[in-house]
Amino acid sequence: MDMRINNTVSAVQMRGVEKIYHRGSTSVAALAGVDIDFERGTFTAVMGPSGSGKSTLLHCAAGLDQPTSGKVLLDGVDLTGKNETELTMLRRDRIGFIFQAFNLLPALTGEQNIVLPLELAGRKVNKARLREVVDSVGLGERVKHRPAELSGGQQQRIAIARALIAQPAVIFADEPTGALDLRTARDILSLLAQSVHQLGQTIVMVTHDPVAASYADRVVFLADGRIATEMYRPTAHAVAEQLTHLGDTVVAAGGR
Repeated sequence: MDMRINNTVSAVQMRGVEKIYHRGSTSVAALAGVDIDFERGTFTAVMGPSGSGKSTLLHCAAGLDQPTSGKVLLDGVDLTGKNETELTMLRRDRIGFIFQAFNLLPALTGEQNIVLPLELAGRKVNKARLREVVDSVGLGERVKHRPAELSGGQQQRIAIARALIAQPAVIFADEPTGALDLRTARDILSLLAQSVHQLGQTIVMVTHDPVAASYADRVVFLADGRIATEMYRPTAHAVAEQLTHLGDTVVAAGGR
């Protein structure tokens, strides 16, 4: 049974989340008691050095991985104890994903790739909504083409439209511009920010790039599986500067 919290302002809430991996006789804490909210209609970038827990945080928040302890609420629904079928349905209905690899089916047109999640869920495609999403990502008639006939930037626009079409509670983006050239990456990041500020979408993006993070409303910095600090209204320079001092921040915080 769904455990909803009414009128919550957060698309995702994480409370005391720990994720421990056992490797032989040793244990590694990928997340060590994370408390964080991702509020609706906001764009958050998650950053940190390799091994800091970025991907694990995203996977736990999206219900792709179960935390060892703690609680995750997605769109007001407690993920604790849900089986894989329940989690799959929840992800299908309430989450959009954007990855560095565009993950488009090559035999389908752009439009067919966009509506595929709805068709798999047995949901009727609203043509007006489809046109609105296609227009919002600037694809025009390119949606009639197959992925091989599109540039990398156009393929990522298809992936963004696919994530937006079902109006999910939250979109998780994992290095969404990593395979794109600089100009195209900026266009895609502007598009993501626009979907937040004009459409009210919620986006959580893992990135290693300070420039990419500067498009977000907030940057959350992880170190050693803990939240080291946060930054609002970031600039690329400020983000890069903070990344160089992450170790100092964790020490100053007493390793919390």
